[in-house]
Amino acid sequence: MPVLMGVYMEEKKLYSIGEVSKICNISTKALRFYDKIGIISPDMICKENSYRYYNKETLMTVPVVKYYKQMGFKLEEMQGLVEGNTYYYLEQNFRNKIDQLCLQEQQIHNSYVAVKDWYELIQEAKMVLQNNVHEVSVRFLPESTFCSLTQSFGYNYMESIINIEWTNHLEKAENEITGPVILKFDSFEDKMKGRCDTATIMQKAIHPCKECLNRQTYGGIMVASVYHIGKHETIDEEYERIVNWAAKRGYQCGKESFERYVVDYWTTRNPEEFVTEVIVPVYRQ
Repeated sequence: MPVLMGVYMEEKKLYSIGEVSKICNISTKALRFYDKIGIISPDMICKENSYRYYNKETLMTVPVVKYYKQMGFKLEEMQGLVEGNTYYYLEQNFRNKIDQLCLQEQQIHNSYVAVKDWYELIQEAKMVLQNNVHEVSVRFLPESTFCSLTQSFGYNYMESIINIEWTNHLEKAENEITGPVILKFDSFEDKMKGRCDTATIMQKAIHPCKECLNRQTYGGIMVASVYHIGKHETIDEEYERIVNWAAKRGYQCGKESFERYVVDYWTTRNPEEFVTEVIVPVYRQ
């Protein structure tokens, strides 16, 4: 007795739609839809009751359709494939599907990286808040490449962080970014004293962009950093703490500074939960 998909089939010429459903583990609704779009059609429809019947060869098409679905083919793409075709026709369709799946794989990867990085920022902020981390420390800042855009700065942090101009710039360059928003200031003293009028927004690119010319590689240096907890309007107090810390330990502060927004308006609208890392390059005197 022949067997298909682990189910014994009796020797018979035609199978009802219910029998095909049971043998092939597929719903009758799906079989009717396949008939409607021309992928698997019954070999006979009874005139008296409109019952559908399939021969064994047609029934064998069901596993083929299932495998095409596993490979990512849409039902409309299967027309002309499931019943076999020329090598050239199959090769072209498979090549197109491979290219399509590669693009989908890249898109899924980009989404994964962005979600994972945001999740890690939330975890970082959670640890800072739970442990009430306020101490200035020195650390190595690894070298990284960022997309960047220099803009005017008026101490409106929300507009600088949820930045419409920056978003439009990235879309025009067909680029996708990940990780925290970072603002670079050419003079930390001007930033600290409220005299800063420009800032460079920076974020890591997930992949090399086509038209983004404002790429910066930065890092590979020692920095003094401190977490600021709470609203951004009081963040400049941290610069004074870094200056005093550096003076006591024989460090000289560099000119520029960075503010790395770990948790900000992107995550919460409660300023008390904001966590920002203030970073200033330092050198031994």
